[in-house]
Amino acid sequence: MRFVAAACLSVLPLAADAVDAAAVRAAVDRAIQPMMALHDVPGMAVAVTVDGHAMFFNYGLASKEGRVPVSENTLFELGSVSKTFSATLACYAQGLGKLAFDDHPGAYMPQLKGAAIDRANVLELGTYTGGGLPLQFPDDVEDDAQMLAYFRAWRPDAPPGTQRRYSNPSLGLFGHVTALALQAPFADAVEGRLFPALGLAHSHIRVPAAALGDYAWGYDRTNRPVRVSPGVFDAETYGVKSSAADMIRYVQENIDASGLPEPMRRAIDCTHMGYFRIGDTVQGLGWEQYRAPVSLAVLQAGNGAKMSGEPNPATRLQPPQAPPRGTLFNKTGATRGFGAYIVFVPTYRVGIVMLANKNYPIPARVQAAYAILDQLVPDAVRDDGAVNTHK
Repeated sequence: MRFVAAACLSVLPLAADAVDAAAVRAAVDRAIQPMMALHDVPGMAVAVTVDGHAMFFNYGLASKEGRVPVSENTLFELGSVSKTFSATLACYAQGLGKLAFDDHPGAYMPQLKGAAIDRANVLELGTYTGGGLPLQFPDDVEDDAQMLAYFRAWRPDAPPGTQRRYSNPSLGLFGHVTALALQAPFADAVEGRLFPALGLAHSHIRVPAAALGDYAWGYDRTNRPVRVSPGVFDAETYGVKSSAADMIRYVQENIDASGLPEPMRRAIDCTHMGYFRIGDTVQGLGWEQYRAPVSLAVLQAGNGAKMSGEPNPATRLQPPQAPPRGTLFNKTGATRGFGAYIVFVPTYRVGIVMLANKNYPIPARVQAAYAILDQLVPDAVRDDGAVNTHK
């Protein structure tokens, strides 16, 4: 397999004075270029923030057919990284007094009162601990009426709050309830309230015609060009398209939210609380957390198939846990033609955004980001295979 293009780097004006840009570029190139070649990734946009300064590294092509190069403004499908925006919107609604996490979905959807799903509360839906909802809806759930029928008929396999099972129906219902609490369609609430409050001018659920020229094509396993298809709760769970420029701004706001207006600052802080421990992972709203220094083995396990595809025992943190010093936050995301990974460590004011137009293996994403972090802030990581107990 052939690496499609050399990397290019652009740095925000202050970055050159604050960090060794050449050293960062070398670290990113070492991690990204061989990985792209190995997994036949057409294009990637990588952004790194160090102490508030952002650097952009652009590789390959956003469209092989049009020979369009990737830039920091290229739009990529974020997949499940979209869930962090659903979580932020929910925290924002809670801060406004519109949504209560200890309410049950029936408080906002009377059609679900008395159903088994109504035994879970809003927080449990947002942390995948509602009782064992599956990864995806069945194929025959194609509209809101079928969604309601599915939830009314669903039966749990564990009491709420005892088992984490990663689930689009769970997180999707969490986002749907949030939109009902805000009395706005979910996409309208995100695009009309959340993105503007975060200063994200080039992030979309519904890509407008004026931005289609920036929208990359994804490539499936056979290298056919693809883009995401609509589905029930797509906007809530995997529907955001964004750029490296917007996403590194979002990461910077998660590292330091002090520049945001008060309702949004509280919302960011809310998504950083830990609610359940699952082995070495702490589950928050949207983000998963690890106590640094964290080994590559622990980070890959936390983003591995067992965590995403199987039920895992969960221990409720009472009270919810504010992130200790050195906490590492991350989230993966994928659609059929795209793969994303976001990681940041607020204590060290460092974060990485990796957006690709191919759904390449998650272990490779984590390993590449880990290698970059190891160069930037070795105190945050520990590549020795040891188990980090996160206690």
